Amino acid sequence: MIMDKNTTFCDALAVDSAAGTTLEGDVIDLGAASLNPGAGQPIYLVVQVTEAFTSGGSATVAFVLASDAQAAIATNGAATEHYITEAIPIASLVVGYKRVIALPQGVNYERYLGVLVTTAAATTTAGSISAFLTWDVQNNRSYPDSVN
Repeated sequence: MIMDKNTTFCDALAVDSAAGTTLEGDVIDLGAASLNPGAGQPIYLVVQVTEAFTSGGSATVAFVLASDAQAAIATNGAATEHYITEAIPIASLVVGYKRVIALPQGVNYERYLGVLVTTAAATTTAGSISAFLTWDVQNNRSYPDSVN
C-alpha cells in the first residue's frame, strides 16, 4: 500500500480521550473548488490500529470521515459526515485492526477533509491509529497451505 504524506491524516497518533468527538491529526485541503477526491477512480480511507485501545470501562470508538468549510473541522455535528463506522468495542481495536472505506463518489465535499474519532460509554486510556487515503489498498489475506 502506498502512503503519501499529503494524503495522510495521522501516523501512529494517540487518540485516547474522554467520551465525545475529536478531530484527529491533519486535514486535507481539497482547494477552493471543493474537489471530489478520486473522481473517476476509487480512493479509499484506511484506518489502522497501531497501539491497542484500552479503557477502564466498556468504551466504544467510531471513526468518521468528515468535511467542513474550516480547517478546524467541527466536532459538534455541523460538519458534513461522509462515512461513519459502527460503534466498535475496544476489545476489537487491537494492533493490526484495519478498516478500509471507499470514499463516496458524486457527493459534495466541503473544502477540508478529516477524520473524527467518537468515543462513547467510557474514556479510552490508550490507543493509536494511522489514517490515510490511498488508491491501492492492500487488503489480501494469507491462508495456510492446503497440501493433500
